[in-house]
Order: sequence, then C-alpha cells, then structure tokens
Amino acid sequence: MYAALKRLIVNPNDAITSGATGCGRHPPRRFAIATLAPPLIPATSRRPAPAADDYARLKARVQAAGLLRKQPLYYVLVISANLGMLMLCLGGLVLVHNPWLLALDAVLLGLVSGQLGFQLHDAAHRQMFESALVNRWVGLLTGDLLLGMSYGWWYVKHNRHHANPNDVDEDPDIQSPAIVYSREQALARRGPLRALAAYQAFFFFPLLFLLGFSMHGSSYIHLAGREARHRKQEIVLLALHNVLYFGFLLLVLHPWMALVVIVLHKASGGFYLASVFAPNHKGMPQTDAAHRLDFLRAQVLTARNVRASRVKDFWYGSLNYQIEHHLFPTMPRRNLRQAHRLIKIYCAEIEVPFYEASMTRSYLELLVFLHEVGRPLRRGSAAA
Repeated sequence: MYAALKRLIVNPNDAITSGATGCGRHPPRRFAIATLAPPLIPATSRRPAPAADDYARLKARVQAAGLLRKQPLYYVLVISANLGMLMLCLGGLVLVHNPWLLALDAVLLGLVSGQLGFQLHDAAHRQMFESALVNRWVGLLTGDLLLGMSYGWWYVKHNRHHANPNDVDEDPDIQSPAIVYSREQALARRGPLRALAAYQAFFFFPLLFLLGFSMHGSSYIHLAGREARHRKQEIVLLALHNVLYFGFLLLVLHPWMALVVIVLHKASGGFYLASVFAPNHKGMPQTDAAHRLDFLRAQVLTARNVRASRVKDFWYGSLNYQIEHHLFPTMPRRNLRQAHRLIKIYCAEIEVPFYEASMTRSYLELLVFLHEVGRPLRRGSAAA
C-alpha cells in the first residue's frame, strides 16, 4: 500500500515536477522534493552575483502594484467577524444542553480558535496597521487573553522560522521532540522515540491533536525564561484568560462536561492550526550552514504553496500562499492572491523553481517524506 502511494507521488525516473510550475516561456525545473530526505539545496540552484538584486527588483514590482499597503479596514472586519464567531460558540455552550451538540460546539470553538491564531499571526507580522504598538496589542490580546497562548513565545519562534526556513540547524519548526525531519535526527533517537520515528507517518496526524496543549506548555516555559520581553503584561493577560475560560465553563456546564469541552476545544484547535502549517515546508529542500542561499531563493525553494481557491484561502488563513508570505511577511493576507501571479511569473523569469500542489497532494507528499525519513530505523540499519 505504501509503495503504491509513493509511486503516486514520486516517479523514480523523474524528480517531482508536477505542480513545480514554470511560467511563460520557461519550462519547469526538475527539483526533487520527496526523496529519502529532502535534499540540501544543490549548488546549481544558487545564482552568482545577480542574485543579490533579484529580490530588490521583485520588491519594486510588488510595491508598484500597491500590495504592501496596509488594509486596516479589512482587518477591522476580520477581527469583528472572529469575535462574533467566538461569541456565538460561547453562547452555544450556555443555550445548548444536548451532550452531542455541546461536543460539536466545542469542535467549532476549536476552529474559531484557529482563525484567531491566523489573526495573531498577521498581527505579529505587522500586516494589519501602520502602528507597531497597535499590532502588538492586537497580538497580545488575541494570543494571551483570547487563546491563552503567549504572544511573545510565538513571536520569537516564528521569527526564527522566517529567518531560517527549513534550516536543519536554525529553524525551530523542524526541531521537534516527536517528529524527525532528517536522517540524522532519526538515527539520533533512542528508546520509545526511536520506535515512533520509524513509523511517524502513521502517527503524524494523531499527534497534531496534542499541539494545542503543547503550545500552552511552551508559553509558560517561555514566560519563565529570559526571552520574554512583555512578561508582566502577558502574565496578567494569561491569568485573566484562565479565570474567564475555566470559570465560565464551570459556571455553565457540569464539571465532567466542561472537561470534555476543554479537551475537544484544545484538540480540534491544535489539529486545525497544525494541519494548515504542516504542508508549508515539510518535505521541501533543506539548508544548513554550508548551503545557505540569498533571501529570495531561501524563501522560495524551501516552501510549498497549496493551490488556491476562495474557500481554501479562508481555511488556510491565506497561508496556502506560503511562498508569497515568506517573501513579503508584512503583506496583508488580502493581497497575497494578487501577489501570487506576479511572483510566480517573476520566478520563471529568473529561473527559480516555484512549487505548488493540490491540498491532497501536499499532504500525501508530506506523509511519504516522513515515512522515508524513518526508513533507516525500520531497516535496523543503525544500532539502537
């Protein structure tokens, strides 16, 4: 069954090119992305002197199209819609008494939490408003007060990811205690984690249900450390969140039903966010200290777009435009769709592969990659 799935995704005689779209007169460049481990960026993909100017020329085109201008009214509507959906879900917990409908409402609350996560993301990137202070407070109130998650922790972690996408040494998103993303990480595992890594493709999606709980734990660890810049504000907001969240649930629900709602809410919210982030880079080429690229190529070659539609734009919080977002992280999400064609054409002009796949294919590629990374452990090629 696995072999058939792999053949569906990777033709052994041809590195993946389906969806690695060339535009205009340039054919798509062959670029392997689902091999035993994602390749380090090959030297042939690194252009010499002109590379430093490639991003500047692209940015000039994007600015000329007005795509970096803030969209404050749009974000006021987004924030209002998210708060409205949150209030509806909380109202459902008060008005609904059927346990199954309460469970459904808890799952819907998790999906709303995912949308609030996108709101936090955009505020942290200063996509919303011209004022850095306003963006930061939107992030603090969304993360700490509404979600119970440290804005500061996420901000530090996510900025490190943007600065070092898919870097095996520096990207925190591929440094996980549960999942391995390279042969070296796999062979370094011991005990139960080694067994998990060997068959991680089968456990990957179930593990995503734990992300919400993990994010809360990481938030408290961050606030206990020295990196926290706004510790006092965050501690106050997190404490207020916990009082309001747990107090409200215990006030309107039986304690056992409140526990069910909490578990379903956190599990569904974490799964939603993780499923959106998962296909963005995993299984794409990796870099390290010896294989660093200029900014444009580092962002484009290590990212995977998911082919867009209006429904997918909403579901992904426009992070299906992962390449565009990484090139211009301050660009309002509303403009990413328009930027997509402009950037795709430009990448074809300078012969930089631009990879995008369907939603289904992106997850299949991810699972095949994870299963291939664990292959040495299944073969017993290294001593435990």
